[in-house]
Amino acid sequence: MPPRPSFFPLVRELVRTYQAFEHYSGSHVQTLGLTPAQFDVVATLGNTDGMNPKQLGEKTLITKGTLTGVVDRLRDKGLVQRLPDPRDGRAQIVRLTLDGQALFEQVFPAHGAHIARVFDQIPAEQQERTRALLAALRAAFTSASHCETDTP
Repeated sequence: MPPRPSFFPLVRELVRTYQAFEHYSGSHVQTLGLTPAQFDVVATLGNTDGMNPKQLGEKTLITKGTLTGVVDRLRDKGLVQRLPDPRDGRAQIVRLTLDGQALFEQVFPAHGAHIARVFDQIPAEQQERTRALLAALRAAFTSASHCETDTP
């Protein structure tokens, strides 16, 4: 049996940390009356003039097919609206309604405070070191992805 690569424990910890974050965050978001994907859309659209679905998908990392359903459900709740894009008559802009903006102003700070309770347990210098290490890891993956697409 070949030896396990030395980075496996790091990958495992990264995945487990993400799963723990998603569980902690998602459980709180549900108490606010939203699914995690709905919260992501509301939080992304908050304090903006809206976005086209492509921009919204890129900022939320929700796939196009899933995003359509999430936006539809938020529209049914009266929290978002689809409007014609003034720059391109063929496109749409998704924007929070007044009720959606009011919800954003209520739930975004509440959720931020919920998340802060965990981060407050980690000293600021450790948070910054972790952020820098994660940024370096992301940059390495981004660079490797670009190299693969440049290879014939």
